[in-house]
Amino acid sequence: MRHIAMGLALIVTAAVFAGCGPSSKHYSTAEQKQIIDDMAAQTLERLHREQPGAKRLMDEGAGYGVFSSGNVNVILASFGGGYGVVADKAGNRTYMRMGLAGIGLGMGVKDYRQVLIFRDKFTLEKFVNEGWAFGGHADAAAKAGESGGEVSGEGNISDSIVVYSMTEAGLALQATVTGAKYWKNPELN
Repeated sequence: MRHIAMGLALIVTAAVFAGCGPSSKHYSTAEQKQIIDDMAAQTLERLHREQPGAKRLMDEGAGYGVFSSGNVNVILASFGGGYGVVADKAGNRTYMRMGLAGIGLGMGVKDYRQVLIFRDKFTLEKFVNEGWAFGGHADAAAKAGESGGEVSGEGNISDSIVVYSMTEAGLALQATVTGAKYWKNPELN
């Protein structure tokens, strides 16, 4: 049973990473950036509607990041990947990719958006250049389009980064300790 679960996890992980963002095979660099910028704008609009206090944190902070991610949890392992953009106060944008892996109990697949608000310039620059973030995660989600429900919200990676997560679609019940790696997308920067 354990080998079947691990094999399934690897197959699903490959599928998740294959769909991690707009591909240069199908879109020009400008089109890829526009797709990511549109996703970020829609996500921020939703965040400000659902969490009005986030706007104040963004105004006071050094910048923000918005990421679209897919996550798969199979029994004791969690895997995922995604793409996004980090913007500083001056409007400079850094397009990035992300990958995650973790351990914990759960089962499910979900598509979610994550907004990171950087409280200071040092943390933002360190994140863009080094990109590591660690954290625990617990949620319940059953959502398809506008139907269904979710339990997610705000947390802190550190005192210098506030994180908001919002499920787009999926079915998941999980409690995991996850390591996430964010890195610059060399094709778009």
